[in-house]
Amino acid sequence: MGKKIKVLLSGGGTGGHIFPAIAIADEIKKRFPDAEFLFIGANGKMEMEKVPQAGYKIEGLNIAGFDRGNLLKNIGLPFKLISSLLKAKKIIKDFKPDFAVGTGGFASGPALFMAAKMGIPTFIQEQNSLPGKTNTANGKKAKAVFVAYPDMEKFFPHSKVFFLGNPIRENIVSGMQETSSAKEKLGLDKNKLTILSVGGSLGSRTLNNGWKENLENLKEKGYQLIWQTGKLDYKELSNESQISNFESQIQLKEFIKDMETAYSAADVIVSRAGAIAISELSVAQKPVVLVPFPFAAEDHQTKNAMNLVEKNAARMVKDSEMKEKFWSVLLGICENENVRKEMSENLKYFAKPNAAKEIVDEIFKIIK
Repeated sequence: MGKKIKVLLSGGGTGGHIFPAIAIADEIKKRFPDAEFLFIGANGKMEMEKVPQAGYKIEGLNIAGFDRGNLLKNIGLPFKLISSLLKAKKIIKDFKPDFAVGTGGFASGPALFMAAKMGIPTFIQEQNSLPGKTNTANGKKAKAVFVAYPDMEKFFPHSKVFFLGNPIRENIVSGMQETSSAKEKLGLDKNKLTILSVGGSLGSRTLNNGWKENLENLKEKGYQLIWQTGKLDYKELSNESQISNFESQIQLKEFIKDMETAYSAADVIVSRAGAIAISELSVAQKPVVLVPFPFAAEDHQTKNAMNLVEKNAARMVKDSEMKEKFWSVLLGICENENVRKEMSENLKYFAKPNAAKEIVDEIFKIIK
């Protein structure tokens, strides 16, 4: 392409929509350092903070989703939608992008709809095994739909679907280390089985309670635990004498910045089943117990988890079954090295470490 490339991106509401969009922008920037980028987000949502932090410009729309809990709040929705479509049209007209990429979330709907209507090539990246309504609707007009799970043709036009995975953080792909040296780096005993528990940046009360209830079991087995509590419970847990008695076995962390070392040090991982978490876990290739967040839209975390369970690449414990099943399911993996090896091997099917690169390859093949 002779002229400077202009790229419009839209995705937000959650990190699961935002970070793939940023990863795609980063990959394009790597190839075309003088490319221009503009994101469209929803005012008041986390993309309005995260996108500028990543070094990109963003414009906000006054758009919101349908509120099932409070129907009165939906009265203004048609007006918000119309004003968002008009604003998206003006932004696109002024910016004149060569193509647009949508990764889901409220703002992605009007942004991609308008772009397609104005004759701009659009592309969708869907992170979950059950697509959101925004991506399903925009997928009909898109030039291509990039997915992270097999058999997505039931949601999108068959010829447009590319099973390329979710773009994940570059440091996870390049920073994985040998297990025993990662344990030593974190000050852990390299000869002891190590479990990593991650519940997202806010944390998971379900996972935190699960560990509180099984501290004695952990002590008895002598396992080590890297426990990412999240913001919500960290203060309370760090003050619990019961936990401070386990200092040699437990590393309690509010948030883990050096995620690649934590993944590398783990022999077994316990995690929620968000799309990006699963994509990272698949690249890390460590046996995993998934505890899906039951209130995710249309229970998509359970559907994400089941895709791995069906290929014997993970075990699943429902949120409601933590008390009865968590420890026994976890123990079944920790105590059996052959099971761990088999699960790690099966995770390779879902591992797509070059997703961002391959998605950008396809985009430029289509628009050239």
